[in-house]
Amino acid sequence: MSPFALLVEIAQKSRDNASELPQKTEAVTYWRGIGFMLAGQRFVAPMGEVGEILQTPRVTKVPGVRNWMLGVSNIRGRLVPILDLAGLLDVPSKANWKTRRVLVIGEGQQQHGLLVDAVLGMQQFPSHLVSNQMNVEANYAPYVRGGFERDGSNWPIFSFTDLVQADEFLQVAV
Repeated sequence: MSPFALLVEIAQKSRDNASELPQKTEAVTYWRGIGFMLAGQRFVAPMGEVGEILQTPRVTKVPGVRNWMLGVSNIRGRLVPILDLAGLLDVPSKANWKTRRVLVIGEGQQQHGLLVDAVLGMQQFPSHLVSNQMNVEANYAPYVRGGFERDGSNWPIFSFTDLVQADEFLQVAV
């Protein structure tokens, strides 16, 4: 056997006995947000829109405002308006005061506390599964920017950025 034929035979035996190369796997990117309940409906808000989550703080009432404006609260030295999100959107809240939480949104002096029925913690969904269409009640529709479906449940993406720019949000006085 010639030296070249011997090398070809060794190469073939090496290929036959070699382990498989690792397969290329694609990394899955995830969309992350804060899950919350409002009037029996699950929502998720983008992580960047929620600054902190609080138990319901003591609130000082403000005269001459709509009933969904609960008042103001001193949160770490900042005076933050606390609003009932269910009242603002005109949907019935289905929670008791023990489970309700406040999501603090905004930055600097432009912070607001939004009272929700419950907080469901951080939620993550594969980014490629986002749906641009999500069927929600008309009260929520202006603030929903797509969503996700997981385990038979819809998770609409609630945009607090859109909410704070809405006329209804800005009309606090009676």
